[in-house]
Order: sequence, then C-alpha cells, then structure tokens
Amino acid sequence: MISDPDLSRDAAERFARHGYLALPGLISRPGLDRLLAELELLEGEAVRRDFAMECMGGSPRHMTTIGGKALAARSPLIADLYERPELLGLLSALTGERVQGVGELTERHVLNILHQPGDTHGEHTDDYPYALVFFLQAPEDAGDGGLLEYAPHTTELPLPDGTPVERRHHRAGDAYLLRADTTAHRVSPLTRPGVRRTVLNFAYTTPGREEARTPSARLLYGDDHG
Repeated sequence: MISDPDLSRDAAERFARHGYLALPGLISRPGLDRLLAELELLEGEAVRRDFAMECMGGSPRHMTTIGGKALAARSPLIADLYERPELLGLLSALTGERVQGVGELTERHVLNILHQPGDTHGEHTDDYPYALVFFLQAPEDAGDGGLLEYAPHTTELPLPDGTPVERRHHRAGDAYLLRADTTAHRVSPLTRPGVRRTVLNFAYTTPGREEARTPSARLLYGDDHG
C-alpha cells in the first residue's frame, strides 16, 4: 500500500527546520483504491461535529469524523497500516527519534472528512509529537479550500496577528509528516459544494510521551461508535 517516497538527502533536515515534510504519492494507487473502498464501508460510523474547541483558543470544528475506537473495531486494514514496520522505520529516519504508536485508541488513527461549504478544522496543536496525514480525497483546485495552513515552531493559540503562516495544497494519494505538537496548524474552509477533503491521520509518539495533554481528541472523536 505504501510507495517508496522520493526523498532528497536533506529531507530530515528540512523536516527539523520547518516541522513539515511533503510526501507526495506515498500511498500507491492500489493502496489508495483499497482505502477508498474501506472509507465507503466505514462512513456509517461517521459523526458530525460543529463546535468551538475551547482548549484550542476557541477555534471552530465543522467536520465529520470517524474516531480511533471505531477504526480499531471496524478496520483491520487501517490498523495494520498504522503498525507497518516500514512506515515506522521511515518516520524514525525522518525525525531522528524512535517513533512508536500511540497506546490510547481515540486519537491513534482517525478519519477527518470535510464535505460541506465552510467545513474547516480550526487551528490547534496535537497531543502527540508526530502526525502522518494521508489524503484519500482532496480538492483538485487550491481555490476550493482544504489547504493545510501551519506556523512552524509556534504553539500560541489563537495565533497572534502577524504570525507567518505557510499554506500547502495536496492531492489524493499525497501525504505529509508534521511536527504536530509544536506546529500550530489548521485546514482552510471549503469554498463550494461538491468538494471533499478526506484524510487519514496517524498519530505517533516517542518513548516517554504516552499521555494525551488536552481533552481535544476526546471532544472531537470520543463519541464514535466504536
């Protein structure tokens, strides 16, 4: 399911500097097809979320989610992908740390679906150090929204006025690695009907970082059907 990423020699250095690394085409075409078929089977587990996340500066959540407990119970495919040795090896090489899976199920692997105009995943930081994000569906045109927006080495929320923000557009089959606990990030709102942005988010940690630091994952994913 995973293609060998085409990485330059300075990929780890760029990740350390920016807290972000694009991994275009990380999912093979057959792997993407399998995940899209899995998504179709799992959408009955999805829960609509519309609220402000107070512990993240009151930023909005307008999205549909499938949390980690539901995925663990219903999707051996995703659970197996999360623990693939080659994936853990890649992440360890890029981060320079011994990357390991998160023990707590709620946030370990989740599906985030934006599918209505105005849907957005407001600014936040994650409980665990690393997020590997796979795009199953994505707007073809950057003008349709769904862009990753992030501020490297910034954790203050709400983001202070004038904070430099990077913006990245991704396509289906792409992935990226984010230093998610020290990089404030958000997803720009979708701008028109008929556009979908569906990502599979894998949270990873390192030895000694095994506890969630905020209630954000429980609030966003805790009422799933798992």
